[in-house]
Amino acid sequence: MAIAAKSFFDRFINAYQDWRFGSIDRSAKLGVRGEQAAARFLRRKGLTIIVHGESDRAGEVDLIATDRRRTSIIFVEVKTLASTKPGHPADRVDENKQARITRAGLRYLHRNKLLGCVCRFDVVAVWWPSDSDQPTRIEHYPGAFEATNVNGFYS
Repeated sequence: MAIAAKSFFDRFINAYQDWRFGSIDRSAKLGVRGEQAAARFLRRKGLTIIVHGESDRAGEVDLIATDRRRTSIIFVEVKTLASTKPGHPADRVDENKQARITRAGLRYLHRNKLLGCVCRFDVVAVWWPSDSDQPTRIEHYPGAFEATNVNGFYS
């Protein structure tokens, strides 16, 4: 009887997470699952995801989104940790990482002739527990940091 109850509980948790975060490839690497969960979470908050995994020689941006009115472009860094790792995922977006995201974001704006658009840099922290008894936790930090280290970008 206990086995059937655990099996039901596992199915319930998986169904709940699929409803809350959308269909997520549970066999994918931790970072990819975190990005999928973050994208679903942001969509539920009203953002439109326009690009997944934008990268070039300047760096990488995990997600690029727009707000409901399409008035600003949002560059999103997703940090995912297993619940057993110490610390907060957002703490891993240090000054060097912020500078790389800023450069990649500016290059994206330049490439797409969007330099006149308002933009912001968000961080989404995801805790993805290895134990299925714990739910996945997501925190969104809008405007987590300002554009950094852009001196001489176009020189």
